[in-house]
Amino acid sequence: MILKFVEKVGARALSIAFTLPLTFVMGCRFSRGYAKLQPPPHDSLPAVKVTTKCEDGVTHFYVENDELCEITMTFGLDISNLKGNVEFPYTSTFGPGKLTEAFALTPTVSNGEWEYSYTNYFKLGSNCAKHDDSCVYHLPYAAGSRFKVTQGYNGSFSHKGSNQYAIDWQMPEGTPVCAARGGVVVRVKDDSSIGGSSIKYDPYNNYVLIRHDDGTLGHYCHLTKGGVCVKPGERVEVGEKIALSGNTGFSSGAHLHFSVFKTKDGRERISIPVKFKTADGEGVTLVEGQRYESTGAAPTSVASAKPHEARQTIVAK
Repeated sequence: MILKFVEKVGARALSIAFTLPLTFVMGCRFSRGYAKLQPPPHDSLPAVKVTTKCEDGVTHFYVENDELCEITMTFGLDISNLKGNVEFPYTSTFGPGKLTEAFALTPTVSNGEWEYSYTNYFKLGSNCAKHDDSCVYHLPYAAGSRFKVTQGYNGSFSHKGSNQYAIDWQMPEGTPVCAARGGVVVRVKDDSSIGGSSIKYDPYNNYVLIRHDDGTLGHYCHLTKGGVCVKPGERVEVGEKIALSGNTGFSSGAHLHFSVFKTKDGRERISIPVKFKTADGEGVTLVEGQRYESTGAAPTSVASAKPHEARQTIVAK
């Protein structure tokens, strides 16, 4: 992705283009001058944009979210001769398909020079989501199928932090993966055929991300190349086939990784423990080393990776 940077000093203008990884950098811009402020580049990340507008000496910050679910963004600011109408660092959730004012900066001394520098990160999801703990999840594979849990909650290999309550099932590549809970597909990736047991392979993970009705997100990972059966924006029901399992990304062997989470802030997420319905009963907490058979039944209640970063510095008199 190409990001365009513009720096103005007096009447001189420089235009610079950089190639930056989409998954890490949202956009950067540095500007200095006395005239009307220029907004950050609009093509820095098509689905999420941060813009500014100066009116009567007040600089308003706006977040435009064209993702299919909420995003949670955190702003960090360094300011001189300015005060905000919120405290920094500032974290907030912004709804999908909306342009929302995030905050505003006002000079503390009129007619004086002011300056701000900011960094912002965001992740998909809402920090206001509250998981429906009455929901019992369906095992994410076809009825009658039986697979072994090779890594459970607090698994020693990789289930820590944001993946604390994830579940891994040993599963042959190409096995149908089904929705463990209904919701709206908000993001998919299935263009990779690369995987390995090092974290360096993490960007090559194929996945489906589904927003549940309570605002939490279900993450189905390590899918086979070209194996995703759903599209962003589609509503899926529990038990519906959504993909084929694989061995892509940070993976030491063919398996399915599933987790439920909410977003904490622009850089972190919170892993959520959930219970499953199996052939042995309902409300089961899965245990590493055990095999579980899917019944194909619906859950008992009806409800449903790296942060992006941006930096900008502005000086005005």
